[in-house]
Amino acid sequence: MDLAPLIVTATLGTADQRRFDALRAAHFLPARNYLKAHLTLFHHLPPSRADKLVRLLKDIAVDAAPVAHVTEVYSLGRGVAYRVESRDLLAMRARIADWFAPDLTAQDQATPRLHITVQNKVEPAEAKALLAELRAVFQPAPLAIAGFGVHYYRGGPWELLKGIPFRGSARS
Repeated sequence: MDLAPLIVTATLGTADQRRFDALRAAHFLPARNYLKAHLTLFHHLPPSRADKLVRLLKDIAVDAAPVAHVTEVYSLGRGVAYRVESRDLLAMRARIADWFAPDLTAQDQATPRLHITVQNKVEPAEAKALLAELRAVFQPAPLAIAGFGVHYYRGGPWELLKGIPFRGSARS
């Protein structure tokens, strides 16, 4: 059995994935940019429950894809992220959290602030400049959520265990 903790993400639609990957490529320190753009739902679930997790995500993915929107660009202090709002996705996450309640870390017990990081661990002045640049052109927009990703966390790049696409069509 693998002992690496599991990370659960909401996977982005193809066009949004390209857009946010390009932003990360342009603004993340190259040595730290070893992940694709992602929307983390859980940071540390037990690997011993991987089969149960995948079955639950498949059950949830029968539903329509959640409605989500990118609502603002904001500061991380030493980086920049895009805020994502989605009642649907938070409801799905709550369903998963209910199943894994005894196993949740303190970080995963809290309601997440959904976001996509496009810059991190830079000098505050550099982050502030990028924030101003991105805010100047930002417009709120829908965000396509294509499914779930389950990854092993091994301290660096994540290893994909399973991608689970939504089977229903997106709601408007």
